[in-house]
Amino acid sequence: MPYSHRLQALALGMSAPSLASLALASVSLASLPFASGRAQAETLQQALVRAYQSNPTLTAARAGQRAIDENVPLAKAEGRPSAGLTGTYEEILKRPYYGYTATPARSLTGQAQLSVPIYQGGTVRNRIKSADASVQAGQQTLRATEASVFSAVVAAYMDVLRDTAVVSYNRQNVTSLETNWQASRDRFEVGDLTRTDVAQSESRLALARASLLSAQAQLITSKENYISLVGSEPAGLETPPSLPGMPETAEQAVEVALKDNPDILAAQHNRSAAHYDVNAARGLVGPRLSAVASGSYTDYLNSEKDLSIPLGYGSVRQASAGVQMSIPLYQGGQPGAQSRQNIARESQAIENEIATERDVIAQTRSAYAAWQASLHMIESTRTAISSGELSLEGVRAENSVGTRTILDILDSQRDLLNAQVQHVTAQRDAYVAGFALLAAMGHAQAADLNLDTGGPLYDPTENYRRVRGKLLDFDFGNRPQPQAPRTVATTPQSADEEAVAPR
Repeated sequence: MPYSHRLQALALGMSAPSLASLALASVSLASLPFASGRAQAETLQQALVRAYQSNPTLTAARAGQRAIDENVPLAKAEGRPSAGLTGTYEEILKRPYYGYTATPARSLTGQAQLSVPIYQGGTVRNRIKSADASVQAGQQTLRATEASVFSAVVAAYMDVLRDTAVVSYNRQNVTSLETNWQASRDRFEVGDLTRTDVAQSESRLALARASLLSAQAQLITSKENYISLVGSEPAGLETPPSLPGMPETAEQAVEVALKDNPDILAAQHNRSAAHYDVNAARGLVGPRLSAVASGSYTDYLNSEKDLSIPLGYGSVRQASAGVQMSIPLYQGGQPGAQSRQNIARESQAIENEIATERDVIAQTRSAYAAWQASLHMIESTRTAISSGELSLEGVRAENSVGTRTILDILDSQRDLLNAQVQHVTAQRDAYVAGFALLAAMGHAQAADLNLDTGGPLYDPTENYRRVRGKLLDFDFGNRPQPQAPRTVATTPQSADEEAVAPR
């Protein structure tokens, strides 16, 4: 059995025989058994599905991406025909008089205009390309947000498991120290121990009770954080399955991250968008060519009948069509300034891409190191627990024959508690660091985790395909409605241990 698989088993609290099917089980979260027979039990996959469907950070990010999608039809609108109608009613309050007048007293004029852009100096084409690149960058940013939310959910899930175990260990420690304290008092009454021994037992008991209260407060905090992220109370949380697709080396993890990390891909698309913005700005100095057409109708509303020189039939019709060319000669330096500004932004995007790559490499290597260190910590603390249990048993036996003091028993109990707490903490840290490593590699999205068991996955390209070719001015869309549920009706959490499924 590979060493890495043995370490993964330790991270999940699995025994060595249970690893026979690990290679098969690590393919995906959905392929693993979740002990579904337990009432009200909740798995990590179910928690991730809830967060995927209703976490407000995710639903807000999706709405933001839909707003970015609209930049494409906005850019296309600049190259599309425009048409309009103008209506004017005019009442002449004072007409000139030169022995006769040729001015009607009133008029009603309607005019229609149509303009069809033919050539815009390349600005429209490049703005469309920039908008498309921004959409792709936004989609990758949405992937990154998704992975960030999932990482937070995994951490919150593991925090509840860890803190529940810590509360249980502290409660057991208090019970044991209460027994020791009572035994010390009894032995003091018969003269077998001194008042110092009783004081030592009482002091450790008081500290243990304080530690229990602190652990209970931390458990409540973890539960409330879980509710904030998932939207529901933790109930019967089960030990999570092994993480799929873990790398063998840090170099392998970095290689995958450089290809698949959504932050790097978003930075690359942002760089492309900035490049197209530079080209669009340079097109502002180019000529503009448009086909134009207009028509008008003027009705004098019978006010021309009193004129000494009639105007014919009381109305005037006019129509025209042609081609209009505009050649900008001077625009106050705006095109040059905008071009230089966009060049600076492209330079910024290039440097941001390098900075993002650096950050991803550092995050990936750090996550791998933390994951490996936690796996080794699990093995070490497991040994410490085993040795601590034997040590405590031996010290108690030696104390009964007078070769060990009460302080030795108290120290052994404290060391055992510390080892137990460090063990469950290492289990939590290993899983969280492992998931953070997957996120840095770009493999912590809903599709990677098989979250489609809760329904179809959100596809950001669907809205993009729907809106990119829209033409109508009056297609305003629907009024927004809240997507994420509120948690004000959830029950205030307590420090009980019902959040973890029995084993």
